[in-house]
Amino acid sequence: MAIIELRAWYLEHYEPLREVTQRPHDLRLSRSSLLKSGLRADFLDDRHTVEEAAWFQRYLTGETVEFYLEGSGSYAIANLDLVSHEIYFAKQDSAASLEPTIFFSYQQEYAASSEALQASLQQAIVDFNRRSRLPLSLVLAERPEDAPLRLSANQLRAIRKSLLFIADGTPIGLASGTGTRLLSPYICVELGYALQCKQGNQILLAQLERLDGMLPFDLPGHQQLLFQAVTELPQTLPSLLEGLLKRFNLLA
Repeated sequence: MAIIELRAWYLEHYEPLREVTQRPHDLRLSRSSLLKSGLRADFLDDRHTVEEAAWFQRYLTGETVEFYLEGSGSYAIANLDLVSHEIYFAKQDSAASLEPTIFFSYQQEYAASSEALQASLQQAIVDFNRRSRLPLSLVLAERPEDAPLRLSANQLRAIRKSLLFIADGTPIGLASGTGTRLLSPYICVELGYALQCKQGNQILLAQLERLDGMLPFDLPGHQQLLFQAVTELPQTLPSLLEGLLKRFNLLA
């Protein structure tokens, strides 16, 4: 039976897939079997080459070693046998499927806060990109006029594929008789979807403290940014943004 070679790229740190596959592959495999949550393969590279690889040294120390397998997705090494040349992979949700973007869900009902947030975000990204190995960009939510309140396929994809989701949760009013702060309907819909598809450390709800009341979303403190005046944002937002992006190892 002919061997069908499968190329694999070592994912040392966050890198968009379109860039990953542009560089030389790190491992050659022959797939033995495909399981529901994993994959078994034989590596075709010389044993000495594998032993000297940086990823193998990380594997020996017990770290999670992740690969993108051509046409199969992202997997982490579950077990490796140098003698038999066998590797067992476990399916992995990878940051490599994300794009280097920050999605900003803004509101129009109390525009002053969103305008200040957008300006501070754009400047913070410019400053961050001076040190980042990958340039980040800001994606703004779509706000079509006279359109029904629903997310388009482009909106869903932009939220799902972003590194971070940031929403302006500044209240636009108070619900009568409940004391609950009312948020922009667009913010509620987009934040609701982000809570389903993003990890907690990828979501930030920023709020200008202008009305007293309860928040309709129960978010932990590290996912919220409270500010009493828009002039605070240039001092607080950049460091918070850098902290949220730390897991992607973008800074040299």
